[in-house]
Amino acid sequence: MKILCVIPARYASTRLPGKPLADIAGKPMIRHVYERACQAQRPDMVLVATDNEKVYAAVTAFGGQALMTSADHPTGTDRLAEVARAYEDYDIIINVQGDEPLIAPEVIDRLAAVFDEEPGLSMATLATVMAEEEYDQPSAVKVVTDLQGYALYFSRSHIPFPRVKVDELPVYKHIGIYAYRRDFLLTYAALDPTPLERTESLEQLRALEHGYRIKVLITDFQSIGVDTPEDLQKVNKLFKEA
Repeated sequence: MKILCVIPARYASTRLPGKPLADIAGKPMIRHVYERACQAQRPDMVLVATDNEKVYAAVTAFGGQALMTSADHPTGTDRLAEVARAYEDYDIIINVQGDEPLIAPEVIDRLAAVFDEEPGLSMATLATVMAEEEYDQPSAVKVVTDLQGYALYFSRSHIPFPRVKVDELPVYKHIGIYAYRRDFLLTYAALDPTPLERTESLEQLRALEHGYRIKVLITDFQSIGVDTPEDLQKVNKLFKEA
């Protein structure tokens, strides 16, 4: 089973322009993500997919693999599907966000391993126990699963609503790292957007609304994405303290 780890990296960002090249401890953020992804054992290749020549040049300058993709993709999944079409000999595509400079290599390996354990699996992602102060934050996406660990729903609202407190049922925060079988990814990207997807602005709901299952792996990994100048300062501070 050949595994490709893809790091989408758009240059444009309304809250942090030029985000992939933002400096963290003397390196562009995309280099931190790339180097940590390369520490994972399972991927046969790590690739940055970008729509910007500056990002492409930065990645190739430090010896990384990069692919120029269309600037016209409406979603990240469409960019990922372009990569999948270009790399036909890979079986599994793992999507690591380009704004995760502290990505844990072991979660990449864990996502890969679940496809060994479940041969019929199409798509998998991650979740962790959510801090209570995030319950009412729309930017913190929540997920509920069935007893087998498959997603029932993702929402920006507080789910499940705690009408009765059940100690063994914490609120889970979705971590936006995905793994797909390549053939499923191409099918998924070609599906029409769905009502719940558009309402919540959560692309993964498209898969659920079309009847596909998403395995959710629970992890202790706490994602620290960089979306704003304040996030960038926070991550730089963490690197200095390490």
